Amino acid sequence: MNGQRENQFEKMLQIMANTPAGTSLLLHSCCAPCSSACLEILHEHFKVTVFYYNPNIEEEGEYRKRKAEQIRFLRETGWAEFLDCDHDTADFRAVSAGRENCPERGERCRACYELRLRRTAEEAKARGFDYFSTTLSVSPYKVSRWINEIGCALEGETGVKFLPSDFKKRGGYLRSVQLSGEYGLYRQDFCGCVFSKREREARRQK
Repeated sequence: MNGQRENQFEKMLQIMANTPAGTSLLLHSCCAPCSSACLEILHEHFKVTVFYYNPNIEEEGEYRKRKAEQIRFLRETGWAEFLDCDHDTADFRAVSAGRENCPERGERCRACYELRLRRTAEEAKARGFDYFSTTLSVSPYKVSRWINEIGCALEGETGVKFLPSDFKKRGGYLRSVQLSGEYGLYRQDFCGCVFSKREREARRQK
């Protein structure tokens, strides 16, 4: 498994090394902290636009706080443009129906990855981007193998190239923690959905 992750990271580096200047990338982002280490690598090779589509975040206040931090981080770094998306939690509720009791990193999470990646790929196609990708794989709580499988399948469906990776490799997650400290970013301790929040509360009680 570790070899597969490293291969995905190496594949990304190879793509970037052969990418012409001005190549556009629509990067789905779940939050500013996760985007930080990803953008530090990507902005030197792509013209990046961050796509903020996260219907899994149930609470409106939490959603707005995370989005505001994402916008602030991009303004301070200049590493990417920002493309907002409506906060429609109905999309997530639909894909999680019947999967409410799945554990984190289970089939509900896979469905959520696909929901967000599919919308990203569709937006990339509609807006003429050369590539699409996501920051999700920087988190140690996400299954990068699924993320890359879904992304590659969507490339076949949409014709927009998917940039594979496992951004947590080579200290990527730790770098995101460092950058969050440097920029004073708000770091949450759950993905945003009601199910991950429930699991967090259960851990705290233990």
